[in-house]
Amino acid sequence: MVSGTSENDLPAVLQAVLDELRALDEPKVRAVNERHGDDHGVNLTKLRAVAKRLKTRPALARELWATGDSAARLLALLVCRPKGYGRDELDTMMREARTPKVQDWLVAYVVKKSPYAEELRVGWLQDPDPAVAAAGWSLTADRVVKKPAGLDLDGLLDTVEAELKDAPDRLQWAMNTCLAQIGIEHPAHRARALAIGERLAVLKDYPTSPGCTSPYAPVWIDEMVRRAEARA
Repeated sequence: MVSGTSENDLPAVLQAVLDELRALDEPKVRAVNERHGDDHGVNLTKLRAVAKRLKTRPALARELWATGDSAARLLALLVCRPKGYGRDELDTMMREARTPKVQDWLVAYVVKKSPYAEELRVGWLQDPDPAVAAAGWSLTADRVVKKPAGLDLDGLLDTVEAELKDAPDRLQWAMNTCLAQIGIEHPAHRARALAIGERLAVLKDYPTSPGCTSPYAPVWIDEMVRRAEARA
């Protein structure tokens, strides 16, 4: 267990952390994750506990990322200093990230906190790599909710309407999220967002657990608007 160890002996610290991650690997967790395209077997609550104990360790984070191991990369994203990465470095990391969870955490915990987030968002939106483009759409959906000023919402809906139906799974999911968030957050565009969702019927039959909201955009939009109106 590594706790409070100086990074002056970085190779030893790295090895101790990797050994701990290997000890935490559980076959049952790995089997579940593999069904979703991930390739690690560490329970994420336990992984977060390791990160909490380690605190912020930029040098260690880079070494963990460099291993290529998914559990190590997830830990790296929790103990890194997001603003310490350059634009090109983040772009490279996104292209190196092979699994959905690593890609999602890279966007959520690092790129969104970076001063290069907007530049990367714009560049990634039209990237030929679907996973990279999905990251661009995830960042766009976040802006739709939190900082929509300057966004061309009609243009985004045009692209969604033209490309959503045939997009690869991860890209489709991110574009669909953006479609739903436009409909939820922007009443002036709600009717069009609903119409696009209904016509394309993307994720209409997606299995949804009881108590959860369907990712099918028309249902998602209607439910979130209903909840907002109930709180008003």
